[in-house]
Amino acid sequence: MGKSDLLLELYSNLSTTGAVTFSSKALVNKMLSHTKLQGAKLIVELGGGDGSITQGIVDRMDPDAELLVFEISKSFCESMEKMFPQQNVRIINDSAENIANYLENRKVDYILSSLPFSFIPPEVKDAILSNSKIALNQSGYFIQICYSYLLKNLFKKHFANVSTSFTLKNLPPAFVMVCK
Repeated sequence: MGKSDLLLELYSNLSTTGAVTFSSKALVNKMLSHTKLQGAKLIVELGGGDGSITQGIVDRMDPDAELLVFEISKSFCESMEKMFPQQNVRIINDSAENIANYLENRKVDYILSSLPFSFIPPEVKDAILSNSKIALNQSGYFIQICYSYLLKNLFKKHFANVSTSFTLKNLPPAFVMVCK
């Protein structure tokens, strides 16, 4: 799938992608600056999209780490399966609320998310965040890209500590919420 096809998918499903463009390299770097992926064994990405965040994770993670990428768009999944044929990267065409079904009783070091929480029904938001918190190991982090600072209140309902950073180097400018 070419970049123009990915853009068509992005715009035709705005309510599930929640973005007007893909994450910039600067935003990916800002998000991943809050991680120490070296030494992480299990990493989860929620909302793989075009694979820009996935690529940043793959470039930084250890060869023996595993990455599970959740994406509800079949088109995006098919494209990412071609981009990331590695054995330690698993593309999952399912909702993020079903994270526990794929962990095999393991705990996660990092959950990196670009899900459009502003467009997700309240009960699904709560299920995703509750199940994500349960999936994290004691030193694990949930890190979310979002375009509204008001979403911080949503994350504070599920996580004791939420810190925020911001980058102008994205269209639109974005916040990164780091939750523990």
